[in-house]
Amino acid sequence: MKKIEFDINRIVRDNVKGLLPYSSARDEYVSDGSDMIFLDANENPYENGVNRYPDPQQRSLKDALATQKGVSSNHMLLGNGSDEVLDLIFRAFCEPKKDNIITLPPTYGMYKVLANTNDIEEKRVLLTEDFQPDLPGIFGAVDENSKIIFLCSPNNPTGNSFDPKKIETILESFNGLVVVDEAYIDFSKKESWVSNLTKYPNLIVTQTLSKAYGLAGIRLGICYASEEIVQILNKIKPPYNVNELTQQRALDRVLDQKKVKTEISNILEGRESLVRALSAVAFVETIYDTDANFVLAKVDDADKRYAQLLAKGIVVRNRSTQPLCENTLRFTVGTETENKKLIKTLQNL
Repeated sequence: MKKIEFDINRIVRDNVKGLLPYSSARDEYVSDGSDMIFLDANENPYENGVNRYPDPQQRSLKDALATQKGVSSNHMLLGNGSDEVLDLIFRAFCEPKKDNIITLPPTYGMYKVLANTNDIEEKRVLLTEDFQPDLPGIFGAVDENSKIIFLCSPNNPTGNSFDPKKIETILESFNGLVVVDEAYIDFSKKESWVSNLTKYPNLIVTQTLSKAYGLAGIRLGICYASEEIVQILNKIKPPYNVNELTQQRALDRVLDQKKVKTEISNILEGRESLVRALSAVAFVETIYDTDANFVLAKVDDADKRYAQLLAKGIVVRNRSTQPLCENTLRFTVGTETENKKLIKTLQNL
């Protein structure tokens, strides 16, 4: 396939090109830690820990992430969960009623929701039977109004990672943005695509603190991209989209890598135990390869098995409504106690 020469100005929306971002009080004066009297932002002056507006650029948190990821904070944008980050990408680059995006079902359902919300056509190209991108199908669906291809790798709900060669081909041949959603990358031995940002100017990588970092409740998503893309997204993001409590809790967790790595290791051990146990369950027909913190399995009757587990106080996810996922259940890896209960229950059904 022909290698493209990507130009970000070709795909950014015209109204965003000339947009001047809102300048908040905390953008105009950035504290250096000096003992200052702040009378600039109409805040309540009585200290309680959250009476001041948060840093709109989340500098301390970005610096910590930059050190760990080996990437400049200028290549980073933080959002209220990955969903806000994805929505900003739609709003910056996709013209309503005109442009389209390409998704690869079965995949994360929010791509479709955000496309509908922003009035953008979603073109769906099913994964192959082994849950890999169908390159002929993808490039057959691309037209002059195709702005973004979404690749979830490791994929949800299947759990597998996409072939790097296929992702490379898409990055090199698609004259639009390629969003690689790495929500589950911390559970995988595969290298993150963040290390390829300088090689591919059309690459956007999204990650989250909701999975491996155990911070789903604070909503913190991360976008890694070129400085040009980050600057465009900063134009349209709300000025204080990541609150102070989220920033504090996220920074504490990001700096506690020893605990995070221990939990990831425990989850991976639990995943292997779950796979072994599922392979011995009579009604489990197929266990799919996984690089995530969950296991997708095909069973004889997903509706029946889901209901049986629910009656035993165990909630799993029935993914049978998704393409290529007939009669499948998705099992998230829990604590050792939870996993043992699940396994024992499955064996006794």
